[in-house]
Amino acid sequence: MHRNIIPLFALLVTSLLIGCNSKTGADLLVFNAKIYTVDSLFSTAQAMAIKDGKIIATGTDASIRERFTAPDTLNAAGRFMYPGFIDAHAHFYRYGLGLQTADLTGTQSWEAALAKLDSFAQQNTEGWLVGRGWDQNDWPNKAFPTNEALDKLFPTRPVLLTRVDGHAAIANSAALKFANVTAATTLTGGTVVTKNGTATGLLIDNAVDLVASKIPPATPAQVAAALDDAQKACFAVGLTTVDDCGLDYTEILAIDSLQKKGALQMRIYAMLSDAPRNYDFLFNRGAIKTPLLNVRSFKVYADGALGSRGACLLQPYSDQPDWTGFLLSPASHFDSVASAIYNKGFQMCTHAIGDSGNRVVLDIYAKYLKGTNDRRWRIEHAQVVSPLDFGKFGAYSVVPSVQPTHATSDMYWAGERLGRDREKGAYAYKQLMQQNGWIPLGTDFPVEDISPFKTFCAAVFRQDARGWPAGGYQTENSLTRQEALRGMTIWAAKSNFEEGEKGSLERGKWADFVLMDVDLMQASAAEILSAQVHATFIGGKKVHGK
Repeated sequence: MHRNIIPLFALLVTSLLIGCNSKTGADLLVFNAKIYTVDSLFSTAQAMAIKDGKIIATGTDASIRERFTAPDTLNAAGRFMYPGFIDAHAHFYRYGLGLQTADLTGTQSWEAALAKLDSFAQQNTEGWLVGRGWDQNDWPNKAFPTNEALDKLFPTRPVLLTRVDGHAAIANSAALKFANVTAATTLTGGTVVTKNGTATGLLIDNAVDLVASKIPPATPAQVAAALDDAQKACFAVGLTTVDDCGLDYTEILAIDSLQKKGALQMRIYAMLSDAPRNYDFLFNRGAIKTPLLNVRSFKVYADGALGSRGACLLQPYSDQPDWTGFLLSPASHFDSVASAIYNKGFQMCTHAIGDSGNRVVLDIYAKYLKGTNDRRWRIEHAQVVSPLDFGKFGAYSVVPSVQPTHATSDMYWAGERLGRDREKGAYAYKQLMQQNGWIPLGTDFPVEDISPFKTFCAAVFRQDARGWPAGGYQTENSLTRQEALRGMTIWAAKSNFEEGEKGSLERGKWADFVLMDVDLMQASAAEILSAQVHATFIGGKKVHGK
């Protein structure tokens, strides 16, 4: 009897040692958090194990500590964790370059815009003077500017100032002369605005590029600095992936190079702009997919913007009865590129604002998609939709990619443009979501603010950052909190064919996550708008935070 005790004791010790050593190795353990995994059940967890940049498990603090060991741990101190936010429609590259130019956003008059420009010019004395962000709808008279005062300030230095939505700009006479733009200049899908036979400097839609194309391109060093500034701003608000809508292939190659050097950590879903050289590039090369870059789609423009009356409407503008806006290209162009994109197996993403623009695009999509499918062709903005056309999104599995802060920015004047009856079919996010059961959300920054928290509040509360209107704007189209968070994470990933690798905090996916002190599922709109990101992680590595 006594002889058997020692072998039994040794066996027990051996078993304990094996048990201690059987923990799975990880790189980082996160514990003491409230983790919104945004999985199919919208479940929560306390802890997470990460290895090689990916999640290997989520669960309770006890279960993760019991199963895993790691050299690094992160005590979340009870904070709330979300999947890294994904902006499904932005202009990351342009935003970065824009940070180097005069910022005219929020100016309350043309005179105020000129004062900011003059101050910027005194610190930036060489070359073209470029700025963006003015919006005449914020000014007392709501009238488009002309370039007389601009010419007095800058009689010889070329100046181009782009409207907040990028669909209009004002150029001084020196810039018009440099670009050889006159009152006699005509073009498809744009307007050189004239008065008494003279160009006023106002350029609408395609006319903007007549001058913008003459601005010398940024140097590689300037691009690198601009994109670094852009990613820092994104990380600070919890963005870990951005959809960059409308890039030239040379810009994508620059992004890829910076990412491979480790100088750019932001994950980017890039859409090539509608140009023959870009179709040739991707058709010949094939889709590009790395851990940080995904290129498989094209961005096409159907019409302009509502704010500059370039959106193509079925009936005239309520505040300009002789005008319906215009398509930026003939419908035959959209049909031909749809055919080519479909046959090559790529994704088509088309900007459409007006109800006529949306109808043209939906009907061309229907011609090629034919019924339900998994091509995930997108309409970017889907801003004003006829009641007769909502069902087409569901019938042909067309993805409405929307930006909720457009509603809360435009609500002050959208009724004047559209009339109250037509306005009911605008910014109809709930109605659009119901067509396929999901909807990706973005900001369109720098057209709107970069903040995903403004996106969340605009989607859920249908109020702007000032809390107006008190009861919300067209609240029948509010999204629930769960829907809004899904729209900023897993549904945005799905619109990019990336739901298998990001968008939720589940085993096998990238450990892209955000830590915050605010519970988006419970907090008030004011609390959400004032929320700060405590830390942002990409692939388990901290890219922002203390």
